[in-house]
Amino acid sequence: MQNRWPRLAGLAIAAIVIAAVPQGLAHAAGTFNVRDYGAVGNGSTLDDDAIDKAISAASAAGGGTVVFPAGTYQSRTIHLKSDVTLDLNAGATIRAAGSGMDAAEPNAFSQYQDYGHSHFHNALMWGDGISNFAITGTGTIDGTALETANAVPAGHGDKGLSLTRCANVTLRDATFRSGGHFAVLMNGCHDVVLDNVKVLATKSRDGVNLINTANVEVKNSRIEGQDDALSFKSDFALGRTFVSEHIRVHDSTILSTENNALQFGVESCGDFRDVVFQDVAITGAGKAGIGIVSHDGGSITDVHYSRITMNRVSSPVFIRLGGRGNCPGNPPPGHIANISISDVTGTNLTTPAPVRGAPEYASSLIGSPGADITDVSFTNVKLTVPGGHKASDANVVPPESLALYRPREWGTRPAYGFWLRHASGITFTNVDVEFAKNDGRPAFAVDDGRNIQWVDSRVERSTGTFDLRVTKTTGYGLLRTTTTAGAALRIRSVSSTP
Repeated sequence: MQNRWPRLAGLAIAAIVIAAVPQGLAHAAGTFNVRDYGAVGNGSTLDDDAIDKAISAASAAGGGTVVFPAGTYQSRTIHLKSDVTLDLNAGATIRAAGSGMDAAEPNAFSQYQDYGHSHFHNALMWGDGISNFAITGTGTIDGTALETANAVPAGHGDKGLSLTRCANVTLRDATFRSGGHFAVLMNGCHDVVLDNVKVLATKSRDGVNLINTANVEVKNSRIEGQDDALSFKSDFALGRTFVSEHIRVHDSTILSTENNALQFGVESCGDFRDVVFQDVAITGAGKAGIGIVSHDGGSITDVHYSRITMNRVSSPVFIRLGGRGNCPGNPPPGHIANISISDVTGTNLTTPAPVRGAPEYASSLIGSPGADITDVSFTNVKLTVPGGHKASDANVVPPESLALYRPREWGTRPAYGFWLRHASGITFTNVDVEFAKNDGRPAFAVDDGRNIQWVDSRVERSTGTFDLRVTKTTGYGLLRTTTTAGAALRIRSVSSTP
């Protein structure tokens, strides 16, 4: 396939894959059957002590594969080690016990992020500083009994798999079912592969959170969450900032029933760069299908999406540069720049489940005063939005505040397709925006923009009096851009110049 991985910035994807395969396992000393160490697998006996013994034996032998035959292994916290593969045979399930989990360890930096990713030991399984680790096989890790509430009682876990400061991690073929706050959580890890993994967390909270990670490939996977499905964050839980970079996500299906499907942030102390999403089907998002939020001073640059389909998505694209500054020093807004979104189709663009606020919001690029979102291109994008708004909604003025970051917090948008505020260098090329029901708002509304261009694009004619509104905007231009019927656009220009 030609041009499969654009803009690799000198890092071949093959290098990612090779680096992420646990090298120590290529010559593993042998296999270690958990039954030989006392595991019963009857669904009621606690097997974590036996599992820990098998893991320790494999690690002490210089590396090996810990085998789980078919059965249900009821477990408290399992302690992971380097140079070990957990291989879950068909019919094998590691199931979280409802109590007896490790306590949450102290963290001097817990004020900078939520409880769930300030602590890592209160999990079904955790590893810190390990390398050459894998989970393989077609079995299941079941975190249904883990805690989803914000307040986590003593002895309860709130994470399925928790890895910190790890290297060369592979998750392949396994299913992760529920997981409290996070089915899979990694922080400060590098050289990570998720391949043909199912993460089914629509009855708990987040699916996969990759925080402060680098050299990552997610492929051939199905990732679902009630909260964010696949999220990239950069918090301060490890007492420093990281650069999250060289990340590839492709050939996967993503669903968030109540929040974001593909998400950056909101935690964003460090920078993100060189990230590519390709051939991804988003089958639902209660907030954004594509969400990019820098709110804590970090920069998000060189991020590219292509061949993305969306269905049952509340807000197709939501890009926000704000200033919560929830990191040491209370940093000002960072930067969002060099973002490309191409070959995207969105239909049935409304929330897949009841959520707070309205069921749909127009795609939005929202910077802050003095901090524009810059250099974003939309190419070959076709969206069919619900529509149905009255013409007076074209006059709404969404609130202005550095603290806002949830799509619903701006309320109804003054456009049915795209609303831009504090943005520069934004281009729309071959972009089609239509509605299912007549809408009185314009297709596009721009507030405080610079160099906004439309080329070879088409919009369905608003039932209001204008199709494009620009306010306090300089350098806007249209080339071969019309209504879907081929008519010239009706433009309202307020304190703006082409």
